[in-house]
Amino acid sequence: MLKSSLSKTSPEILALVADYFKVLSEVSRLIVLDLLRKSGPMNVTEIAEVTGLGQANLSKHLKVLTQAGFLSRKPSGVSVYYEIADPAIFELCELVCDRVKDRLVQQAEQFDRLNAFK
Repeated sequence: MLKSSLSKTSPEILALVADYFKVLSEVSRLIVLDLLRKSGPMNVTEIAEVTGLGQANLSKHLKVLTQAGFLSRKPSGVSVYYEIADPAIFELCELVCDRVKDRLVQQAEQFDRLNAFK
């Protein structure tokens, strides 16, 4: 189904899909998404404390995640709290994690078979 959907999609839409995946290609952003999924809304200081990311670097990642629609910002007093805006992202992440796990299991099995010959 995905293959037929992609074949009917314009290059402009595919470029947007590529940009979507680019946002997710940074480990720090995935860490932030996972943290907010588990903890709920947090401000920059709280996220920095848990992740160990510097505030300038973290702010850059939060801006990218917010612009991409993954996070939303909610001002509260002098702080801004970030929270997951699109929980469907985790379905994609789980699918990818499952595929990576399957691939690692296959590689381990191949390694075991090779070691059996020694």
